[in-house]
Formats: sequence, C-alpha cells, structure tokens
Amino acid sequence: MEPKHCRRGFLALALALPLVAHTSSARAATAPVRDALGTTLTLTLRSAPFPAGGALYTDSTVIVFVPKHFRPSPGREIPMLVHFHGHGNTAERAMLTHKLREQLVASRQDAILVVPQGPVNAADSSCGKLEAPGGFSRLVHEVLASIGTKELSRVLGTTAFERASVGRVCLSAHSGGYHAAAQCLRHGGVEVNEVYLFDSLYADADVFRDWVIRGKGRPQRSRHKLVSYTATGPTEKMNEWLFTELERAGVSCQRERVEGALSREAITLAEAVLVKTPTAHGAVAFETSALRDCLFASALPRHLDTTWFQAKLGARPIERMR
Repeated sequence: MEPKHCRRGFLALALALPLVAHTSSARAATAPVRDALGTTLTLTLRSAPFPAGGALYTDSTVIVFVPKHFRPSPGREIPMLVHFHGHGNTAERAMLTHKLREQLVASRQDAILVVPQGPVNAADSSCGKLEAPGGFSRLVHEVLASIGTKELSRVLGTTAFERASVGRVCLSAHSGGYHAAAQCLRHGGVEVNEVYLFDSLYADADVFRDWVIRGKGRPQRSRHKLVSYTATGPTEKMNEWLFTELERAGVSCQRERVEGALSREAITLAEAVLVKTPTAHGAVAFETSALRDCLFASALPRHLDTTWFQAKLGARPIERMR
C-alpha cells in the first residue's frame, strides 16, 4: 500500500524562495537565488519527468542547488544527490521543509542537489519519462548541459560545469518517491552508487535488492549502498523482507532497532543499513539529520575537514535539525 500523503509543508510559506518559472527550453535557468548556503537554480527541462504521454502533470521544473563550498572532482566530474519527493508535495516545498540544501551543506560533501518535480500535490508515485529506459540518463546529462553554459558559469562564479561529466550519483526518496528511485536503478542508464530511502519502501523491493546485490563486495567507492529508514506500517514489513533477502545473498547488512545505536563507522562500512526510527513519517528525512548522516557516511568526495568521524565508534549521536 502506498502512502496517501506526505508531510504538510508547514515551513514552505515561511521559507519560500523567490523561484520564478520560465518558458525557455532546456538551455538556461532563470532567477538564480544566492544565499549563505549557495546558489539555487530553477530549470525547465525537456527530460524532466513531466509532461509525459498520458499523464495529467505538465510541470517540467527541476531545481538544482550548488553549495557554496562545492569543488568538482578531477576531470570535471560532478557528483550528484538526486531527491524524489513524496505524495502531496512539490519539488520546491520538499527542498524547503525537508531542509535538503541545509543537510547537503552540513555534510560538507562535494555534490550538487537535483530535485525534479514529480506529480504535483498528488497521491501518485508515477515518474513520467523516468519510466522509460535511459530516462534518468537524459535528465542528469541535461542538468549538466543546462548549468554548463557560459551564462550560468558567470552566475556560479566557476567554469567547472562547462564540458563536465556525471560523477558519483546518490538517490534519495521520501515516501512515494520510491518508485522514481527504483526506475532509475532498473533502467536509468546511469551508474547509481548509493540510495537513501526515508520511510519510502512501499514497493519495488526486488529492484532495490537486485541493485544492492549487483554491487556486493566491490570497493567502497564503487559498491551499491542502501540506507533505508522505516517508521512503521507497510515500510517496516517491506524492509524486513528486503534485508532478509540481502543477508541471504551475503550482503554486509546492519540493522538498527533503536535509532542511534549503530556507530558512525558501522553505517559507513555496511553495504546496506536499516534504521528503525520513532520519527513521524513526514519528518524522517530531516528531523534527526538523517540525510546529512547518510551523506557523511557516503563515498561522495569531500575536500573540507569535518569532525563527524572523530566520534566513529560507540552509539551514534543524534543531532536534530533546528
């Protein structure tokens, strides 16, 4: 059973950015928003999930955030965190209420954030063009082509995105966003390195299982790592099935029955991590800095120092978002 709705956007009105839609095609952004965190761009892309044949949705928005500290990998490889929002939501509201920008910045990882617009304010997990083979590849390559123009190089203050290529890719999904993430793994045409599910495993568990197993035993930087948070109900049962399957296949798994019991080292080294959280469904991704910790424990590149790994052993400190 899929969720009927996700968290109400209780911060959206207070924090809404002046993001302005535009009517041009896939080459430019409009109304870049600069603040202490970095630069937020609103794109309208041909390869956005919607519009798609037969779908009711027409919003082709894709939000891209470049942290102020961002530094590209050698060879102009651009690591990405791509987030799929849940039911009853929008890309902009999810970015704000789930503090996606803040958590990426707090993790200090060198990656950009990409938030495609899914079904607008709807109880619907469909993902339009991402249902087609190669749809995800077309999306991420168009993102790079769009932000790699000379115009946006001036806006961003760097030429790093010109003639850039896709680096490591991490997917995150909240609630009904699981299906878009699964389609990217099934036939997206891009190597995905890590997936973070925030009370989101309602179906497609076999897709996530097969993807993790395909990367089993690889070095940390090229393996397929899954972190799945579950609150209660259908996602808990589905996760129990998934992790039983992964353990039978010899995947290095960690199960956390009480959030914070596992060490930071354990969640960094495991190939699959299951976290049982008491946090309400709509707040799973941000209230306990869950996405930030997934990013800290990831194989994404980072050039800034951090003290996060100094407390790598023992119970993991839970640091709540403010």
